[in-house]
Amino acid sequence: MQTVIPQLRMTQAERSLAFYVGQLGFAVDWQHQFEPGLPLFVQLTREGQTIFLSGHAGDCQPGGAVYFWVPDADATYAAFTARGVTPVKPIEDMPWGVREFLLVDPDHNKLRFGTKL
Repeated sequence: MQTVIPQLRMTQAERSLAFYVGQLGFAVDWQHQFEPGLPLFVQLTREGQTIFLSGHAGDCQPGGAVYFWVPDADATYAAFTARGVTPVKPIEDMPWGVREFLLVDPDHNKLRFGTKL
């Protein structure tokens, strides 16, 4: 059971959802908007890992970072690149005993995906 939900800032909801849902395979669990034209707040989940994306400037700033532990970093990397995602750092074995890669979302939030070696 996930006990912490990371929250990242998005500045353009349509662009962010295209990236997270269309390219990374997250599903929209729910979304909230006080009224049309106001910022959107969204909960997304992919393979049991949940994040929040917020369009509210006061919630957090662009340029955050999240680390996702995945069962198979190579399979995750292959799935993302097959959908046209270009990693900032390709998959590699790190000296701290993790095989990982780095993506950056449209708002410069860093997303690392890794598997323990």
